[in-house]
Amino acid sequence: MSASRPGVTIVPINGKAPQIDDSAWIAPGCSIIGDVTIGADSSIWYNCVLRADVSRIVIGERTNVQDGSVLHCDGPNPIMPDGAPLIIGDDVLIGHMAMVHGCRIHDRGFVGLGAIAMNNAVIASDAMLAAGAMLTEGKQMGERELWGGRPARKMRDLDDAAVMGMRMGVAHYANNAKVHAEAVTATLRDGAAQS
Repeated sequence: MSASRPGVTIVPINGKAPQIDDSAWIAPGCSIIGDVTIGADSSIWYNCVLRADVSRIVIGERTNVQDGSVLHCDGPNPIMPDGAPLIIGDDVLIGHMAMVHGCRIHDRGFVGLGAIAMNNAVIASDAMLAAGAMLTEGKQMGERELWGGRPARKMRDLDDAAVMGMRMGVAHYANNAKVHAEAVTATLRDGAAQS
């Protein structure tokens, strides 16, 4: 446990250690393992697992990964010589309990709660993968598209209001992370004072 990241498990593996911007907030209960990079003002919420033991996970700035989500990648193999790293851009929303594996999410992409995105799939800028959807290997969503279902398919284009709603969600999580960081710090401080 780190004094600066209380309750967070940070594990170097295979010679790679997580690189986390000082301004990023990682909630207690998270495990950040291996070749993980987390950008400025991003937030990883309670009980998420980010495991980059066989390839890398890159998360941009102001992105949030919500409670209970699992992020992983795949290493090189005969079918995928370059493997399947997980690359996530800036201002991305990843909903609660999502499973995001070896795919690419462009800036301002959205993954709904409980959704699954698989190896080499692409979620384009301002696109939304609906709650509970499964984006199968190699599928590519276009900009401002809503995809849903299992397997996911295009349902419609997103209007300006939907895109604005996603951007408001990014701002909400950036602000709420600061509130939670202060609350966790205060709780730990109060607990230390009582012991």
